[in-house]
Amino acid sequence: MKLDLKSLAMGLAFALMWSSAFATARIIVADAPPLLSLTLRFALSGLLALALAPLFKQSFRLTPHQWRATLIFGLCQNALYLGLNFHAMQSIEASLAAIIASTMPLLVATLGLLFFRQTITPLATLGLVLGFLGTTLIMTTRLTQGAPLTPILLCLLAALALGLATLLVKGASTPQTLLPVVGFQMLTGALTLLPLSLLTEDPIIHLSLPWIAAFLYQALIPGLLATLIWFALVLRIGPVRAATFHFLNPFFGVLIAHALLSEPIRPLDIAGVLVVMLGIYLVQTRRPPA
Repeated sequence: MKLDLKSLAMGLAFALMWSSAFATARIIVADAPPLLSLTLRFALSGLLALALAPLFKQSFRLTPHQWRATLIFGLCQNALYLGLNFHAMQSIEASLAAIIASTMPLLVATLGLLFFRQTITPLATLGLVLGFLGTTLIMTTRLTQGAPLTPILLCLLAALALGLATLLVKGASTPQTLLPVVGFQMLTGALTLLPLSLLTEDPIIHLSLPWIAAFLYQALIPGLLATLIWFALVLRIGPVRAATFHFLNPFFGVLIAHALLSEPIRPLDIAGVLVVMLGIYLVQTRRPPA
């Protein structure tokens, strides 16, 4: 459970890849229905993971607990978290979605406190308060500047779903079943979103080089590689320590959205991000021994 140099490198790589998903998602949903795009992305990532599994001598024999955790994670992270975020980013900036998503560790701590009887220190309690205050500052600022409320609420629900998935993912994979678990949870997301897409969306994709590049990047980097790193990191250091790296998401997410989409960096956004990052840091590092 020690946070060694390899774990640190894995966490930083995951945070950078995960944060880049918001800006590239904004490119995708500008020219294609969000749920259809995610269905195709999950199908590609999942089938590729399953195809690679035999090459790395991975086992498809999952225990009943692993199957249950894999299905729950596929529903919570892929169908709910990404589905809600993609839908919301049709109307709000990628940087705002990234900042809201960064509250996931705060939600993990809150859910653990309320439903799993986990105890936290006074400093961690202060961190929770700071984190939610920072997020409220950012959202209030955006609302007063005309950002729609419904997509913001969808992003909050998405972060809640990912927080639940993080608490439930422990034990879902082993080093011998990593690729099959990732593949099956991707396909779970694809099969969940496909009927919703067929019922609610017009299946028209305006193909362009930016869309194709963003889609392939999403499928291979945040979709497959970052998920593999996340599962391996949770397996290596546990979900609580792994969730610590999400406190980098608002910082990376805002910078990447600014670089790729020229989204403005507002002074109050910077202040809110710093408060959120401090809050997550206190929550994740000031925990009493288990």
